[in-house]
Amino acid sequence: MELIDVTLGQIPMQVSLRMTAAGVPHGFTTRQGGVSEGIYSSLNLGLSRGDDKEKVLENYRRVCGAFPVDINKMVLTVQVHEDQVRAVTEEDWGKGLDRPQDYRADGLITNVPGTTLVAFGADCLTALLYDPVHRAIGAVHAGWRGTAKGILARTVEAMTAAYGTRPGDLLAALGPCISACCFETNEDVPNAMTAALGGDALPFIREKGEGKFLVDLKGLNALWLGKAGVSEQCIDTSTDCTLCKHNKYWSHRYTKGERGSQASIISLLGK
Repeated sequence: MELIDVTLGQIPMQVSLRMTAAGVPHGFTTRQGGVSEGIYSSLNLGLSRGDDKEKVLENYRRVCGAFPVDINKMVLTVQVHEDQVRAVTEEDWGKGLDRPQDYRADGLITNVPGTTLVAFGADCLTALLYDPVHRAIGAVHAGWRGTAKGILARTVEAMTAAYGTRPGDLLAALGPCISACCFETNEDVPNAMTAALGGDALPFIREKGEGKFLVDLKGLNALWLGKAGVSEQCIDTSTDCTLCKHNKYWSHRYTKGERGSQASIISLLGK
């Protein structure tokens, strides 16, 4: 199933109808609906991009009000393009916003009610996970290096180990990212994918010629989820390409790095 466009409060975003029906607050933001200016206009949620901190915090307040969720209980990823996953507790609340982070993790998971997890993208894929049985959530950043390392599969495994999650119960949402139409790479990217996934990766790689390839990050991450035991029928995916729709989303390639960041956000409501 495709993600759909909605506006919560005054914040445009994409959501999964399956997760919405399950009652879990979540969404993939765009670059629209905030107060940032210049190259960060307008909904920049990246605190390390060089934007005015007070404007970024106001953007967070607007997003939190749209769901609504408690801004004081947010936890942000520290994205290093690896496969580390951190189990978040209430001791982590506020890390990344008003408290320093003491971890490196491209995946965050929790079963603590009230906690909101945040991952960032601007061409890289971000993904959200929800276990409605054991009441646990995950937020994941999957660039091509993290994809090759199987960060989504590692996150599913971490939820299973920490919370007893059965992969077949999970709902998953894959957000907007640079898509197969635009993700042109050298041979190092397809080589990393086939080294990790063997021939199963080949349907998601197209040779363009002259040593260039087009790579489908959404398809590859859906493949990892399937290998981890997540049902194909429970994976919802955005059809948007961040480079094609650079006026709607932040695109690192289009802006040549002069940009803000959008976020994938998921919160676990109290019992």
